[in-house]
Amino acid sequence: PLNVVGTLPVWQDKVLLCKRNIEPRFGFWTLPAGFMELGETTEQGALRETDEEAGARVTLLGLYSMLNVVQVGQVHIYYRAELHDTDFAPGPETIEAQLFREDEIPWDQLAFRTVRETLKRYFEDRRRGAFGLHCVDIV
Repeated sequence: PLNVVGTLPVWQDKVLLCKRNIEPRFGFWTLPAGFMELGETTEQGALRETDEEAGARVTLLGLYSMLNVVQVGQVHIYYRAELHDTDFAPGPETIEAQLFREDEIPWDQLAFRTVRETLKRYFEDRRRGAFGLHCVDIV
């Protein structure tokens, strides 16, 4: 299986999403994430991908979701993260990076089900005031 690592970056009551400049799902929104590289930990990969995709500086707040995407042989791992600032510099794989409140999320324009599931659980947890680890099987 291939590991996809990334973050769920938060600034106040908003989350950071990236509009994809590559296939698959060109032009759709996603969390900053990508394939883990040899020689790095999941945390290092998540930080690298967040920088490459959005030019965002974050502090990791802990593992948040692990989603098994069985049909394509992938495991998606997201860390909850706090943005240091709102100065973004999207890389070549990202058209734009933008902050969204829950009611602004373009739910019908999200690139992947793993992103939808992670965001849905995040907003539920935020309303409850407690964040846990979410393990989900996408079949």
